[in-house]
Amino acid sequence: MTKTKIFFLNGQEYYSEGTLSLLNVLQYFNYNLSLIVLEHNNFICPKQNWSKIQIKNDDIIEVVTIVGGG
Repeated sequence: MTKTKIFFLNGQEYYSEGTLSLLNVLQYFNYNLSLIVLEHNNFICPKQNWSKIQIKNDDIIEVVTIVGGG
């Protein structure tokens, strides 16, 4: 029996069944991985850990996109 997990991405509530990594979530929402900084449960998460960290119930993910200007 799979248990539904709730997680929050940039303040929006999402539901998931099964196993998801941070990288899976970012790819699903089509983020440009080279232009973002990721915060997971109030800590900056290094890019090399995105595929290793599995989403758990009530996780909070914040994605900050780097924007250039001039």
